[in-house]
Amino acid sequence: MGRSRSRSSSHSKRSKSGGGKHGKKRSRSRSREKKRRSKSRESKRNRRRESRSRSRSETAPSRRERERERAASPPDKIDIFGRTLSKRSAGDEKQKKEEEEKRAELERQRSIRQQEIEERLIEEETARRVEELVAKRVEEELEKRKDEIEREVLRRVEEAKRIMEKQLLEELERQRQAELEAQKAREEEEKSKREELEKILVENNRKIADAQAKLAEEQLRIVEEQRKIHEERMKLEQERQRQQKEEQRIILGKGKSRPKLSFSLKATE
Repeated sequence: MGRSRSRSSSHSKRSKSGGGKHGKKRSRSRSREKKRRSKSRESKRNRRRESRSRSRSETAPSRRERERERAASPPDKIDIFGRTLSKRSAGDEKQKKEEEEKRAELERQRSIRQQEIEERLIEEETARRVEELVAKRVEEELEKRKDEIEREVLRRVEEAKRIMEKQLLEELERQRQAELEAQKAREEEEKSKREELEKILVENNRKIADAQAKLAEEQLRIVEEQRKIHEERMKLEQERQRQQKEEQRIILGKGKSRPKLSFSLKATE
């Protein structure tokens, strides 16, 4: 510590003499860094001392606890021959016991499965024998009733044929009736169409006759108007000719003489 202070003081003196403000700042930062390092070293030393003292204080009670656990633990087991059984031998006995229990359980399950297999085989054999017996009895009955069965089969075949023929005839009759009804409906439809066409033709003929009558009347009216126009034209032509003759007669002095003009003067009163 003394050396560091002397070095810092000498360094500060040098900085004062040569460097000014920047030298002072550098010397202060260096002195602070040295102080911080010295403090960290001292704290590390103190921690080491404390850890050593703690380890020494903890070793004594740990030994005592171990001795207590040994005293509290039960004594080792002894077999019938006076030999001590270790914990390992007790674990072996437990494992053997568990293995024996597993073997017993496996044996029990095996016996159950064997019993189930035997029961299933018995059931299958019983079912097979029953099936064979039933098939044999059926075959015997069929052999005994062969003729009767054949007659019954023929009877049912004939009955089925009759039913099918009857159904076929009924179906044909239904089809024939349906065709007749369809034909009748077509005829009715054609008849109604013909009647409708006849009505349309009659109406058209009536309309044509009315139109022709109107056309004839119109033609007569036009002819009458033309005749009247012609008569009017003839009258006008005659009147014009008469006027022309009258004018010519007046101009030429034909017919009546001109009126005489008197040139005598009447005496005035």
